[in-house]
Amino acid sequence: MEFINVLTIEIMGVLKSLKQDFVSIASLFTSVSTLLCCALPSLLVAVGMGAVVAGMVSDFPALIWLSKYKEWTFLIAGILIGFNFWLFYGRKRDQACEIDEFGNETPCDTAARWSKIILWVSFWLYILGLFSAYLLLPIQQFLGL
Repeated sequence: MEFINVLTIEIMGVLKSLKQDFVSIASLFTSVSTLLCCALPSLLVAVGMGAVVAGMVSDFPALIWLSKYKEWTFLIAGILIGFNFWLFYGRKRDQACEIDEFGNETPCDTAARWSKIILWVSFWLYILGLFSAYLLLPIQQFLGL
């Protein structure tokens, strides 16, 4: 009976880890989609590379869909990134990493470090996409550029 309890606890820990990993990776991909739909084309057109944008759209027609529904793209990406921040910083940690007797980094510490890096990269990609999609044109118009 104790074996079943230990196995159940192990399985629950793995499922929690998979859930957090899924949210981290999903937030990274959705923030990259905001970058691809809005920030990258704006930057390329601004530096005179409109033909590259036309080539990207012909190679990846999904960019048109992402641009057409950018409000939903940004909303879903923002929710996932916010949920990821809550998972990483907001709730109490119920999972502790084991302590290595020699002071080396454990796999748990490595995973936590990479999760933090992915989270912050996702956040800054999202901010860059948000700026270029919604703020860049009004700022350019205000400055007369």
